[in-house]
Amino acid sequence: MTARVLIIAGSDSGGGAGVQADIKAVTMLGGHAITAITAITAQNTLGVQGVHPVPAAMVLAQIDSVASDIGVDAVKIGMIGSAETAAAVADRLAQPDLAAAALVFDPVMIATSGSVLADDATIAAFKALLDRATVATPNLPELEALGGEEAVLAHGCSLLVKGGHAEGETVIDRLLEAGEGEVARWEAPRIDTPHSHGTGCTLASAIATGLAQGMPLEPAIARARDFVRLSLLDAPGLGTGHGPMGQQYVRNDGLFTGPALNQVTLPASDYTVSVAFYKQMGLKQIVDSPDNGYARFEAANGVTLSIHASDEAAGGTTTYLESGALDAWVAYLARRGLRFDQMPKDEEWGWREARLTDPAGNRLCLYQAAEYRRYPPWRI
Repeated sequence: MTARVLIIAGSDSGGGAGVQADIKAVTMLGGHAITAITAITAQNTLGVQGVHPVPAAMVLAQIDSVASDIGVDAVKIGMIGSAETAAAVADRLAQPDLAAAALVFDPVMIATSGSVLADDATIAAFKALLDRATVATPNLPELEALGGEEAVLAHGCSLLVKGGHAEGETVIDRLLEAGEGEVARWEAPRIDTPHSHGTGCTLASAIATGLAQGMPLEPAIARARDFVRLSLLDAPGLGTGHGPMGQQYVRNDGLFTGPALNQVTLPASDYTVSVAFYKQMGLKQIVDSPDNGYARFEAANGVTLSIHASDEAAGGTTTYLESGALDAWVAYLARRGLRFDQMPKDEEWGWREARLTDPAGNRLCLYQAAEYRRYPPWRI
């Protein structure tokens, strides 16, 4: 069954954050988003011009409506609107029909533009939601407002400490568990873009989708981070301030456990002639490495194709199948008798690859690349 994700959050009229970002993230990751709107905002890339909270009774009516008919596998809470709504939602989520649903709580307090979206009373009311949460995903200022790491962990939920607001060229995100401390961390180069409106909403909704699909928390976070980074790299550049991300362009990027056919490498006898041919075909060149005889092109749907002019490549085509759980997939295949020429190995170009041949001798590469397929550091 399609994973059902209940989004309890505010509306962003500019489409960058809030429920609009949540729906895009859930949809692109294969889930079905259902919503309970907590507030209506007049908002664009420059800031929030107005906020109109939805009465708590109406928020509960929306939850009751979708839960009674469609059902809920996971819940994501963003902008809550008021202290009254926070308390009412916490009570509703404790009821039997929703008590088993995973809850990702993104304690939205301040918009990317700097606009305040939660008053002191609402922040104080967050405690009831933290008591119910599976994981909380505050940014650093929000974490400070909640009293710090130990104060959040005292509620019994997991804590994802997001490092986007920290200084430095490397963004570090840390997963903490009560009584255990840090259990996982992720590090990646900072993506320099003003178009980051909705990162927190997108990350939390992507995590909730993974949990709704049955993924454990850590891999759900890892996939959500990949989705956010690709959405940042794909940002369309709309507006004159903090623009929206490009969730709609994250396609065929191997974010699922099953194999995705999204890359083929063809042998070439003449590098220059082959590059000109595929550009004339309408493909967008994204890697140009004539010294290595290698070029990569991107199609309109995000699938990539490469040419390789070398003696080693002359043996034929290599087909690439990507998985977001490469090592587990390869181990599964090996247990069932498939013989690999190379088990999973980290390559210098940022991909993790395993290699084998089919019964006819055709070369296959099973790999995991996240953003480095379409956005390697040397992308044109």
